[in-house]
Amino acid sequence: MALDGVSFDVRAGELFGFVGSNGAGKTTTMRIVLGVLAADSGEVRFDGRPITAEVRTRIGYMPEERGLYPKMKVLDQLVYLAELHGMSNGRAHRSAENWVSRLGLAERRGDEVQKLSLGNQQRVQLAAALVHDPDVLVLDEPFSGLDPIAVDVMSEVLREKAATGVPVVFSSHQLDLVERLCDRIGIIRSGQLVACGTVDELTAEASSQLVVQAPEAQPGWADGLSGVHVLSDEPGKTVLELAPHADDQAVLKAALATGSVREFHRRRPSLTELFRTTVTGGNR
Repeated sequence: MALDGVSFDVRAGELFGFVGSNGAGKTTTMRIVLGVLAADSGEVRFDGRPITAEVRTRIGYMPEERGLYPKMKVLDQLVYLAELHGMSNGRAHRSAENWVSRLGLAERRGDEVQKLSLGNQQRVQLAAALVHDPDVLVLDEPFSGLDPIAVDVMSEVLREKAATGVPVVFSSHQLDLVERLCDRIGIIRSGQLVACGTVDELTAEASSQLVVQAPEAQPGWADGLSGVHVLSDEPGKTVLELAPHADDQAVLKAALATGSVREFHRRRPSLTELFRTTVTGGNR
């Protein structure tokens, strides 16, 4: 079983991050949304109605494995794909030129795709998803292989599309980027959606963490404290996970017993830490 009762919504104008381990079911989910694969049960809806072939022409899809014609020139390919989505030739040319320029490909517009770097091929693939001015964007690992400047450009493009009301769902293993960009996040594990919400909502449900900087503390100083689990214990700095009943003042007292304490504060786990906890053991 690839997917088991997966259900979530992506709202108008929302950036939705879809994350999970390799093989968790992200790509299968996207292929079902696009109609590339048929589900055994359930349905995909857009604006409250089942998705039809006509609706699918209004979706911009960026596959993880590039679906471009390698020997076709960049601009010609984008024009062709826009026309397949119903654009007139003139409108397709204008849109293709716009996205070639917007994504920093103007000087490569006449090159064959196979002659581009992998990062530039990724830019062309994004342009192919955008060229027909879609009402929905579904992107599978859009940031894979991009340099930091290209990541910034793509991030800005996705924000701009969402600002116009377009729902954007994308998968990525770059969790710091997902945390920074997304309004909400869904975490899938072994074909099941195990968490869904904003970063604040998801991390608020996680165990509280405590950061303690005590330069004179020896490794193991927090061992044995009730309700306290040591996450990391580097020289002078310790990160602890506290159970709901744990007394942080008892932790402070133990830290002060080692000498001076320069830092002592609670923090919420990052999305990366939450992901590791939630997805441990996920398999494709």
